[in-house]
Amino acid sequence: MNKKLLFIFLGFLILFSRNVKADEGMWLPMLVDRLNYVDMQKMGLQLTAAEIYSVNHSSLKDAIVQFGGGCTGEIISKDGLLITNHHCGFASIQSQSSVQHDYLTDGFWSMKKEDELPIEGLSVTFLIRIEDVTAKVLNGIDASTSEADRNKIIKAATDKISAEAIANTQYTSDVKSFFEGNEYYLFVYEVFNDVRLVGAPPSAIGAFGGDTDNWMWPRHTCDFSMFRVYMA
Repeated sequence: MNKKLLFIFLGFLILFSRNVKADEGMWLPMLVDRLNYVDMQKMGLQLTAAEIYSVNHSSLKDAIVQFGGGCTGEIISKDGLLITNHHCGFASIQSQSSVQHDYLTDGFWSMKKEDELPIEGLSVTFLIRIEDVTAKVLNGIDASTSEADRNKIIKAATDKISAEAIANTQYTSDVKSFFEGNEYYLFVYEVFNDVRLVGAPPSAIGAFGGDTDNWMWPRHTCDFSMFRVYMA
C-alpha cells in the first residue's frame, strides 16, 4: 500500500513539475523593453516600460535609490521620506544610540521633522540616467589588439566618457562593463549627503529571525527603518 502511494505521489510530482517555471534574473532598467517586457506583461505587469525607466519623465527609477554603500531604499513621499530594511539602517540607528537613548533596543520615532536625527557620513544616491557607450569604449579595438592595449584603450575611454558626462554638473558618474566586457554603460548619479533618521522599530522585531529569515518568504518581522533625504 505504501509503495502504491509513493508511485502515485511521484507521478503527480513529475506531471506538475513540467509546469514549474522560474523566471529569475536581474536586468538593466533601460533594457526592460528590449529584453523581457512582454513576458512581464503576461505575468500581470500593468506599468509601461517608460513608467519603469525614463530619462525625460518621472518613472520608477526615480523612486529607487542606493542607500549608503550598498543597500536599496524607496522614496515614498514627495518630502523625501525613505524606507529601507532594518539591517540597512542598523549602523545609523546604532550611531544615535546611547545608554540614555537605546534606540536599537527601544526603537525610535520622530513626531516632527525637527526631531529627526542627522546621520553623519550617510548618503543616498539617485540614478539620473543610463547610456549605452559600448561603441565609444571599444572604438579602435579589434581582434588583433593585445589584452594590455585593450585594457589601456578601455581605461582611457571610460575615464573620458565619465568626466565629460558630468562636466559642470553636481552629478557623479561611472562606466560599468556588462556581458563579459562586450557592452559598456554609463551611469550618472546624484548623491545627497543630508540624510536623517525618522523611525525604526525595536531590534527585537526589526531584526527578528536574523539573516536566516532575511531570505525566507513569507516573513514575520518588522524589517524596515525610515529616513528622510534633504537637499543641502
